[in-house]
Amino acid sequence: MSFWDGLRPGRSMDFASGSAATNSIELTKRHPTVSLTKQGAATGNLRVTLTWQMRTSDLVGKKRGGVSLLRHPLKLFQPEPVQAHTQSMVNVDLDLGCLYELMDGSKGVVQPLGNFFGSLNSPPYVKGSGDDRFGSGSGETLYVNLDHRESIKRLLVFVYIYDQTPAFDRTHAKVTLYPSNGPRVEIDLEERAPQARSCAVLTIENVKDELIVRREVRYVYGFQAELDRLYGWGLQWGRGYKTKVGGS
Repeated sequence: MSFWDGLRPGRSMDFASGSAATNSIELTKRHPTVSLTKQGAATGNLRVTLTWQMRTSDLVGKKRGGVSLLRHPLKLFQPEPVQAHTQSMVNVDLDLGCLYELMDGSKGVVQPLGNFFGSLNSPPYVKGSGDDRFGSGSGETLYVNLDHRESIKRLLVFVYIYDQTPAFDRTHAKVTLYPSNGPRVEIDLEERAPQARSCAVLTIENVKDELIVRREVRYVYGFQAELDRLYGWGLQWGRGYKTKVGGS
């Protein structure tokens, strides 16, 4: 869809919780669901991305406005100092994963941990792109083949911290869904859960041949096994490892 498509008359009426200007729908506590089927977005490859940026210091951003900039306008063009103390600089490795359940009863997980990357054109019709340990603009990505939506019963997209510091509250993390048609769907992980290691972000469920996306954003203090229990998946979990990158 082009930028001009979003400016067509009456376009804003198509998406009750969306924005024609930005061509996006933000799922919130007050508006937690959207139907991909009703949006005409239940075909093709659905791209699910995780992006994040490290938070340096909440105080730094506050100092850049108000009277200070009026007195010293050139400070606007100076880079922000990085606070090099343990309260603001932490090492976080966020990973994107997906629990799946198909209509034939098969269940499993797609995630970098254990190198379970899935498959796009055969079951489970979910595939991971790999592991980005730096939260770059491209982020981590999952693909869901919605041309096989009749085989998909439910999906749970989650984010977890493999190791390093449990610090969801130190990241600006966002999960975005890019359907083949229609607006993107955005979910911000803005809630503070300092010691949480995992977060159930969203579910995609096939309800009477309608694909419903629901915002979850439920933090847990364990890992995938705890998410499994929370949503009743019934898998058996063991210790997994990721392939080393660049000898790190």
